[in-house]
Amino acid sequence: MSRLARYRRELRDRWLAVRLGLAGRQHQYGEIVALRRFITHFGIDCVIDVGANAGQYATMLRRDVGFGGTILSFEPNPTVFAALEDTARRDPRWHVHNIALSDRDGKASFNIMAADQFSSLNAPDAGLEPIFAERNRVARSVRVPCARLETILPDLPGARDAGAILLKMDTQGHDAVVMAGAAGVLGRMSGVQTELAVRPLYEGATDYRAMIALLADAGFVPNAMFVNNKGHFPLLVELDGLFVRAALARDGNVPLV
Repeated sequence: MSRLARYRRELRDRWLAVRLGLAGRQHQYGEIVALRRFITHFGIDCVIDVGANAGQYATMLRRDVGFGGTILSFEPNPTVFAALEDTARRDPRWHVHNIALSDRDGKASFNIMAADQFSSLNAPDAGLEPIFAERNRVARSVRVPCARLETILPDLPGARDAGAILLKMDTQGHDAVVMAGAAGVLGRMSGVQTELAVRPLYEGATDYRAMIALLADAGFVPNAMFVNNKGHFPLLVELDGLFVRAALARDGNVPLV
């Protein structure tokens, strides 16, 4: 990279920090900078957004990261999906699906929590602290369609012919199960972004050490880690991890340390 290009990138990153700080989103700085570099370096042209909620992640990709490729968002909550669908309607390269990704095809019971961003196929852990207990409380459960990613990927426009795919998972304790249902197509993924639970909030959730080990077994190595919430204090609850396929890191002369 030339000196001028580095100077421009530094100015862009500093302006991003100011803009996020003014909006109270400073905790997203590390994620956005990491995704900018990852998407550019590895030529990502399709992002599979599992656990889309109302479209916050995809909106961040467009507005802050500058990603212009295909986004395929999956959100099983029927109420939240209506807002997601309305937002994505204005973007011809953003496709939304009212379905849960899991390790089986069929239907499943989905827990809608008091705060909808906590909703999950998993039940809340019984030992939650008061700060989480009220928000991560099951308000109602609904039956939703579910599918394995390996089943539906061949029929997804935008993913079928993609050159480089990033699989993002934010399924509230269910990411490892989504990975199991994607086993047959993980080889097509250039990268994976996942929640890493330091203090699991859901029954049966995979903790961060086990999740990193699962990704390593699937051929992925860490690229970046960042907190996913500005409220983690004094103890860390969750991280987001960005992982790259090890072979791509070697091909790009990125040291594996």
